[in-house]
Amino acid sequence: MHKFGGGSNLDMEFAKMRLTRFTDYSLRVLIYLGQNNDSRVTIHQISEAYDISKNHLMKVVSNLTRSQFVIARRGPGGGIQLNRSPEDISLNDVISNTEKHLQLHDLSNANEPTADSRLSSYLQHALQAYLEALGHFTLADVLDPQEDATELLGLSDKAA
Repeated sequence: MHKFGGGSNLDMEFAKMRLTRFTDYSLRVLIYLGQNNDSRVTIHQISEAYDISKNHLMKVVSNLTRSQFVIARRGPGGGIQLNRSPEDISLNDVISNTEKHLQLHDLSNANEPTADSRLSSYLQHALQAYLEALGHFTLADVLDPQEDATELLGLSDKAA
């Protein structure tokens, strides 16, 4: 019987399905900036709003700046703001940028399929569907209180 733990391939597949705190903070920064899109915002303001340490936010903002999701300016009158409109920031792009371990892998060259390799393949398909679904949503969708996610996902006709 296979035990999970010790770095098995299945452990790696299951771990891929979790988002890190870094991604959570990245999305929160983008949401805060999107809600304050008409002005520059400081890391201190975001830190206070979400009760996140400034050191963590500096790393997050540095990555978002390198990835060109935000523009950062130092000095008096400085701060951060979105580099693109919320409609042009795909959730898939943000998450793929912050979750490098979510990259899809080609599992087609397995010699003899095993239960582990089949499960890994199923999880890869689920991951692909997950990332594709996120590609349908933007920061604007998150910010728009009028949008109903069940309608966006086409779930409104299904029984609850």
